[in-house]
Amino acid sequence: MTGIHGEDLGVVSTVEALSMAKKLKVDLICTSLFSSPPPCRLMKAGAAKQEVQQGKPKSGKQEQNTKVKEIRLTPQIEDHDYDTKKNQAHKLLQSGKSVLLVVRIQGKEGPKAKELLERLLKDVIDVGGKQTGIQLSGKQAMVQVNPL
Repeated sequence: MTGIHGEDLGVVSTVEALSMAKKLKVDLICTSLFSSPPPCRLMKAGAAKQEVQQGKPKSGKQEQNTKVKEIRLTPQIEDHDYDTKKNQAHKLLQSGKSVLLVVRIQGKEGPKAKELLERLLKDVIDVGGKQTGIQLSGKQAMVQVNPL
């Protein structure tokens, strides 16, 4: 068991630990119930709850950063349109968002779509690296790029 100021109090029975917490008017917090004896510590009243609440907003910010934006292309893309899509992917990766590059294919356009994705990956390699390999499946080819 750990005291309020981080001092080691050794192994203490549950009844003794609870009475100590009541006497000092603090909370008794068990950090892990899976070990025997469970490691516990004394904390100021409400401090544990405050720690938990402070941890929640951080996880919310992390979730926002992991959003994946999808950019759709076709194998017969013109040079100007290609540059526009490349710039769009570049901006998204610089802002910290992952990008899913998707090429819609029909018939035997698979190799052409794969070439297009490889070309686009080379153009954005300075701001992002691919998370997955190029995946060809049915009517589309795709690759996910994460920011560096």
